[in-house]
Amino acid sequence: MTFSVTDVIPLSQARANLSELADQVKAGAEKIITKNGESYIALIDAQRLDYYHQLERARIHLLLLDEATKGIADIENGDIKDVIQVLQNLKKRRLSKS
Repeated sequence: MTFSVTDVIPLSQARANLSELADQVKAGAEKIITKNGESYIALIDAQRLDYYHQLERARIHLLLLDEATKGIADIENGDIKDVIQVLQNLKKRRLSKS
């Protein structure tokens, strides 16, 4: 979504016109509220925010599935290491650096 100049509003103006801004946002607009000339917060519809959160959860799930797939491929290729040995090697490295 692109923003226009009318979508960027100073905080003082947003305070004075919150009800009107809320109606615009409910109708589909997104507003950027600025403070001291810099972006501060965004005003978006609650359903759109929920949708954004669902997208983020789905993205996290896809990343986890990708990591699991890579792990399974490593196991199938025999590219595995003993956890205890790896931890012992890390401990040795830490001790040799101190």
